[in-house]
Amino acid sequence: MAELIKNPRCMKILQEELIREIGRDRAVKESDLPKLTYLQACLKEILRLHPAGPLILPHRAAESCIVMDYTFPKDSQVLLNFWAIGRNPSYWEDPLEFKPERFLNSSIDFKGNDFEYFPFGSGRRFCPGMPMVAKQIPLMVASFIHSFDWSLPQGISPNDIDMTEKYGIAMGMKQPLLVVPKAEHLK
Repeated sequence: MAELIKNPRCMKILQEELIREIGRDRAVKESDLPKLTYLQACLKEILRLHPAGPLILPHRAAESCIVMDYTFPKDSQVLLNFWAIGRNPSYWEDPLEFKPERFLNSSIDFKGNDFEYFPFGSGRRFCPGMPMVAKQIPLMVASFIHSFDWSLPQGISPNDIDMTEKYGIAMGMKQPLLVVPKAEHLK
């Protein structure tokens, strides 16, 4: 929600998609999600910039191997920093900017097959919660956006939102987002 509030252009595109695909007279259903391509792109972009956890669960090198001139001895524990990969300019154009459009005509998905994007890990250590996240988070965000017009408290502009993250096992915003819902567009 913070990225969408901070980027009114993206919020407007998402609201237009919801009205076009669902209308104004009913609630968002799980069966609507496959039609909401911009919503899916927003979710992927949010997970790229703000992964739930900065580090993917540790992996163990089954055999000694060399990767990019680094030698990993057999049984080495390897931690991958997905937060840094998601912001790497070698993989992403304008890596610090919120641009859901980068995922609209892209085959990149959550399944862990793309080295530049694997927010839920890959292989045997793939997060078992991914199917739930892939359905419940978009459904929740779509319901919020579809049901209300969101604004910041008076005197605060989108540029004032502090996107600084609080690091830990799980990541979150250092300063919680405060927004005001209005149900006016439902009339």
